[in-house]
Amino acid sequence: MAMIEIQELTKCFGPKTAPKTAVDRFSLSVEPGEVFGLLGPNGAGKSTLIKMLTTLLPASGGRAAIAGFDIGRQSAGVQRHIGYVPQALSVDGNLTGYENLLILAKLYSVPRRQRLDRIHAALHYVGLDAVANRLVNTYSGGMIRRLEIAQATLHRPPVLFLDEPTVGLDPVARKTMWDLILQLRRDYQTTVFLTTHFMEEADVLCDRIAMLYNGQQVAMGTPATLKATVPHPEATMDDVFIHYTRNPLTTDNEGSYRDTSTTRRTAKRLG
Repeated sequence: MAMIEIQELTKCFGPKTAPKTAVDRFSLSVEPGEVFGLLGPNGAGKSTLIKMLTTLLPASGGRAAIAGFDIGRQSAGVQRHIGYVPQALSVDGNLTGYENLLILAKLYSVPRRQRLDRIHAALHYVGLDAVANRLVNTYSGGMIRRLEIAQATLHRPPVLFLDEPTVGLDPVARKTMWDLILQLRRDYQTTVFLTTHFMEEADVLCDRIAMLYNGQQVAMGTPATLKATVPHPEATMDDVFIHYTRNPLTTDNEGSYRDTSTTRRTAKRLG
């Protein structure tokens, strides 16, 4: 059974007389243990798609199932079987790392007798056990991201959604995150669905990649397959991105003021 099954998923905003289509009949199947990447310029619909899959936004059309649960009719089942790390800050800086995880353990209904062991195991897994009792507002950007991973996986979900997981991180912290994502797949067979603007990240982490442009899927395949479709010797994922998004340097593809503001706020709080 596919862990993520999407059939012509669509999201429109605005009035019915003149709707704006953010995601247009997107279809995809992701297998257990696969790391799947979604690439595209700002405003392409990546975050909208993730928000639909995590039940934060209702779909306008089509259907999708996560771990066998329909996102529209069985949202509670979906939520129990996923972890989600958004671009926006999802930890409380005025609490310690341990306290942040304790709140999530209660929200996820982790049995009381298991909470302490589960929290300590999660902190150790992401390398934060030594700073568990420090306030999160003293953490570095990389430490915050690792704590968010610990939060998202505390209930051991089979599917993990990551929206720009390494934005704002320095190269060392980014490499640490890559290792952690691959370790989750190796240790727990976690299915990972991520968005990123770092082409090297997609190349290193992802088994397959879909390219999204103006809400539509324009290409899908392994990194090697996609690079082979580009009429350029020794093509890189940067070349793939440029080829399928019709020139990302044009104004239309650079995203809105809101997109830019969100990305910069995320980078600032992790920097």
